[in-house]
Amino acid sequence: MEFKNILQNVSKYVNLTKEEEHGFTTYLTRKSFPKKTILLREGEICQFEGYIIEGCIRIYYIGENGQEVTLSFAVEDWWVSDIASFSNEIASRLFIETIEDCEMFLLTSDAKDELLKAYPKFERMFRILVQRNLSSLQNRLINTISQTATQRYQEFLKLYPTISQRVPQYYIASYLGVSPEFVSKIRKKIFNQKD
Repeated sequence: MEFKNILQNVSKYVNLTKEEEHGFTTYLTRKSFPKKTILLREGEICQFEGYIIEGCIRIYYIGENGQEVTLSFAVEDWWVSDIASFSNEIASRLFIETIEDCEMFLLTSDAKDELLKAYPKFERMFRILVQRNLSSLQNRLINTISQTATQRYQEFLKLYPTISQRVPQYYIASYLGVSPEFVSKIRKKIFNQKD
């Protein structure tokens, strides 16, 4: 069933009738994106909220020194967007890029507006998604300030258990704010502690 996973995801937040499930799916557009596709560039207005069926995505920005700084990753059963840009129709400061070939359901701004008018209960779902996103960002900020690089790496592994096998090490280093060499040292240290 094409919509099984996304409907299970939605059911974590709201209970839907069969009619509401069908109505919801009519607002979605399914799209495939090859690896290394830039879905959003800095300066553009984000035109989507996306649910990842398959694949891995990275959200990042370009720092003052020209370095890419990874803010987050998103994998299967996660939603991805630049909420500020999408909701307020303002230029994004972020890039959203596929790291792997991706299959997604997209919801445009107009489709979301129509969905919320037709089925107001989806307001609850999107509110909870925003709250979880904010909570995650707050935790990331606190961890960045208060934890050692090793502790941040261990938190990263808890949050993204499959990512370390799916993305280049320099993306993880960018996320942690350390060098790729330092990530190698942390990995070796953690691996040796298991023995």
